[in-house]
Amino acid sequence: MSTKRNIIYNGIANIGSRLVRIADQLLLVPFFLTYWGSEYYGEWLTLSIIPSVLALSDMGFGTSASNSFVLAYASGDRQKAADVYKSGVWIVTGSVIAGVLLSALFLLIATQVGLLSKSLIPLSDVVYAVIFLMASKLVSFYLQFYDGFYRARRKAALSINLLTADGILKIVAGIVVLVLGYGVVMFAIVQFVVAVLFVSFFALYALCMVKDLPKGHYNSSDAKTIVTKGLGFMMTPIWQSIYFQGSTFAVRVVLGAEAVAVFNTVRVVCRSVNQVYSIVNNSIFPELQYEVGRNNMVLARRIFVKSVRMVFILAVLGVLLLALFGPALYAWWTKGQLAVSDTVWYLFMSGIIFNAIWWTAGCVFRAINEPHRFAIYGLACSLISVICSYLLSHTMGIAGATTGYVIMDVLMALLVLPYACKKMGVPLINIFRIKNV
Repeated sequence: MSTKRNIIYNGIANIGSRLVRIADQLLLVPFFLTYWGSEYYGEWLTLSIIPSVLALSDMGFGTSASNSFVLAYASGDRQKAADVYKSGVWIVTGSVIAGVLLSALFLLIATQVGLLSKSLIPLSDVVYAVIFLMASKLVSFYLQFYDGFYRARRKAALSINLLTADGILKIVAGIVVLVLGYGVVMFAIVQFVVAVLFVSFFALYALCMVKDLPKGHYNSSDAKTIVTKGLGFMMTPIWQSIYFQGSTFAVRVVLGAEAVAVFNTVRVVCRSVNQVYSIVNNSIFPELQYEVGRNNMVLARRIFVKSVRMVFILAVLGVLLLALFGPALYAWWTKGQLAVSDTVWYLFMSGIIFNAIWWTAGCVFRAINEPHRFAIYGLACSLISVICSYLLSHTMGIAGATTGYVIMDVLMALLVLPYACKKMGVPLINIFRIKNV
């Protein structure tokens, strides 16, 4: 099966997935506002925050178990893969049960202290809506785990397309509920039903693709590895929150609310370039991990080096486009109400290239299922970045905050790329040489 063809298929699937995510964020809003009104919709958004916190768990154990499965299956060790599957099912199921208990405890405390009573939505409706929203999130924990089966069979594009179809189905179901005049409870129930049906289909299809697996057994060593590495993966959203929310908070404390508006809006425009090379990263990752699992390091190195070079070129092109059209686009988007200096623009744009390098190189940590070092790098650099943003804001204003923000990308590039090259057996200088790997 052609690696190049699979990467192209993955890329096309990722583009479709991104478009559906954008549609999910934009398409439903007019329907919400039309049929529910702004206040009722605002209450719904507030309720949606609660189950979203549960997604942090899904980014850990499911990812760890699926990576372990792919590496074992691709290496040809079917018994090891079967044992990882059995252990992974228990771990993910355990996280779901823990989520149920924590959700029940949260609802009990929230209702007792009156946390949910101030909503415009009746308390009984709030409780039922939150229950089904949480249940939808918990059921979806299995998706990340079974996604590994598709990658192991080199069907990553199929997995992405199925998940895209799930997104479309949820959008359509949501619109139907709104048009029919139902409220938050029915909306949450329908989303839950769609989630259960899709996860069941997704898992059964995944199992059908690995019928060559022998009978697996729960292995305490595998379970310990999954939990340990899962905790490493769970650190990623933590340091990302420190980086993004911490820098925003530092700007707010030192420079005020208007500076936050400028800082965040310019960041959004400049980070739009990230979407392009994120598609590249998500496209090459399944093939990179598969070849690492097969111990075909010659091809794995080629994928790694070419992907870093490609995103570097895309990042440079993105910076050039932003330099030419960014200020005008920003002025149109903000209706000219926010003024940004050239210094701030160029500082933000300089971070794009460094971000492209370390984010792509970071795929290696996921591919070899070693999240802890990457998490430590991210945690340390995000803390340094936020502290620098706070201190420099006092003397340099928004330009100082932006400098601190970009320091994160510079430090991560200096740490992540060399280590990724070391793990892949690629001399760092080869990344920048015009030669075949």
